[in-house]
Order: sequence, then C-alpha cells, then structure tokens
Amino acid sequence: MSVYEAIARRRDVRAEFTGEAPDDATLTRVLAAAHRAPSVGMSQPWDFVVVRDPATRARFAEHVATERAAYAAGLEGERAETFRGIRIEGIRESGLGVVVTHDPDRGGPHVLGRATIDDTGLYSTCLAVQNLWLAATAEGLGVGWVSFYREEHLRELLHIPPRVRPVAWLCVGRVSALHDVPDLERHGWRARRPLDEAIHHERYRSQTCRRAAPPPSPTTDSRPPSAARCRC
Repeated sequence: MSVYEAIARRRDVRAEFTGEAPDDATLTRVLAAAHRAPSVGMSQPWDFVVVRDPATRARFAEHVATERAAYAAGLEGERAETFRGIRIEGIRESGLGVVVTHDPDRGGPHVLGRATIDDTGLYSTCLAVQNLWLAATAEGLGVGWVSFYREEHLRELLHIPPRVRPVAWLCVGRVSALHDVPDLERHGWRARRPLDEAIHHERYRSQTCRRAAPPPSPTTDSRPPSAARCRC
C-alpha cells in the first residue's frame, strides 16, 4: 500500500472492530513507525502505553460514556438527533488501547527549535499519532481516537506522572471493513471541505475572497488575477 493509499483509506474506526487485537509482531511494527516520527530537536517526547486489561478498558469506557452523555445534554434539535446515532468509541471491542503521551521535559530545557514555539513538542507527539495511524491502516488494522475524556481521569487510571499529558487513547484492532466514507460524513454531522477552500496564495484571505479567486496560472505574475486587486 502506498502512502497515498494509506492516507485515503485511513478511517476513525468505532463500530467495525472484530475484537481481535493485533499480534505482537504487527503491533511492534506499528509502534516502530510511530517512534520514527519527526520531532523538534529530536526530542522524541512521546511514550506509548499499551492497555490490554479488560477491566482497565471497561473503566475507561464507563468514563467516556459519562462524558458523552454530558456533551449530548447540551445539544438540541436536529443536532441532538444526529449525534444520538453516532458511535464515539470502540474501547472494549478493539482488543487493545494505545495511549500516546507527551512529556514536555523530554530533551531538557534547551530543545533545538523549540525556543520560540513551545507547542512544537506537542506537535511532534501528534506526528507520532499520525505515523501510527497510517502504519496500522497499511497493516489492515483499524484505529479510533477517543477524545471524550478528562485528562486527569486517564492520568490517574494509568499512573501517568503529573507533568506528562495523555494526548490520545487509540483503539487498535482488527476490523471487519473500513468504510469508503468517514463516519461523521455518513451520519450527516459534517462534510469534508473542498481542497481549494483550504489553499491560500501568498497571504491568508477571507472565505469569500478565496471562493472568488481562481487558482494560479502560469503567467509572469504567478498570483491569481483577482489576488492583485484583493484588499481583504
């Protein structure tokens, strides 16, 4: 599978887990791919907590269900009805969880490249998550990122030190299938933005301006004709 195929096939999996966890060799390959992510100053601020214990996963699932209910209580009308049909986790069904953590002290006080943007360390940990996700997709595994939780709960549950942030609980396991369309799009929660709405030329422009401007053409002035006139 090419990297472009893995990107296109990657899905946030919820209900399609079969209950079969990846074997140790496959899991090691996936974690090795995550560990090869780029990081600011080569600080490698991530760690991976592999959670297999059914009791631990059940406790976390109960916490997530409570947080889901609290969020649902704040929705009204059509949005509430749409959310009711959306599955948000596969914690018990996936076979195992991989919790990706971020240690802001990794690499010491003078991390090369982090002096002016401290969050580059956190960005690095997110790149490890992306590497893990794409490698798992190439291995035929499903991954679901659970975000309905309180950090302090997960920190206590897994004995994570106070300075370390639990960035992601990833449900990882064998799946029956990967849908062609992402869950939130299938359920009508939100659609993917067109690429041309996300691309700006030379400077950030308002949504209205970008919709009106054509893409660059190979002329002596590489900007779109409307870009020279735009004052937004």
